[in-house]
Amino acid sequence: MPTLIFDCDGVLADTERYGHLPAFNATFQEFGLPARWDEDEYGRRLKIGGGKERMASLFRDPGFVEAAGVPEDEKERADLLLRWHKTKTAHFKRLVTEGQLPPRPGISRVIPQALDDGWTVAVASTSAEESVRAVLVNAVGHEVAERVPVFAGDVVPAKKPDPAIYTLALEVLGADPADTLVVEDSRNGLVSAVGAGLPCLVTVSSYTREENFDEAVLVVSELGDPGRPPIEVLANQGGVEVGDHVTLEVLRACIKAGAQGRARTG
Repeated sequence: MPTLIFDCDGVLADTERYGHLPAFNATFQEFGLPARWDEDEYGRRLKIGGGKERMASLFRDPGFVEAAGVPEDEKERADLLLRWHKTKTAHFKRLVTEGQLPPRPGISRVIPQALDDGWTVAVASTSAEESVRAVLVNAVGHEVAERVPVFAGDVVPAKKPDPAIYTLALEVLGADPADTLVVEDSRNGLVSAVGAGLPCLVTVSSYTREENFDEAVLVVSELGDPGRPPIEVLANQGGVEVGDHVTLEVLRACIKAGAQGRARTG
């Protein structure tokens, strides 16, 4: 049976703008750090994979280390970064618990349907595992979430766009790359999936709509749901037949198109 692997941020929910950004800023304020990211600045930091890595980029900002009293010792600096990130994760989980991050259209429909149809469904993300699980549970409920393995955080040494997280997921799940599809929202995620030899469907998010998705089998505005306005098909390299919303049949067609694409280029 097929395997379906979702990214978390921007795919399960629009977490970046409404979750991670305010959580980062709340952490900066709590620790008295001379930093505050607006939406444009956060968009630039998103090019860096991983929350701790984004926080660590502050060390390269002119004057930040001195103004924030950041120690020069690398171990002390790493410990400080861990404390900041743990606090940021707590702020993020609070926002999820408060219902500030509803799932994106189609997520609470597609995941249970795929599981009930015998698909393997997993989540692979560069975010902290606690955050990813909170978003997943909020999107599909505890019972369904328990059936979905999560690969997240520091389980691999290199974050997206490195393919390591998807390579690990394939290995642990025992999945066949020829029968697997990744759902991503960003250029970094797409490159990661393709690097692992996997076809990718992209559902653009608020920060990624203008990115380059040439390698994607299909690019859509969202997965959609019955009763919602029809989804927008932004690119369709795989020639997949798409209706008003993404169904399991559309996902199967993406897997088939991905296999055909590999055969042509292989």
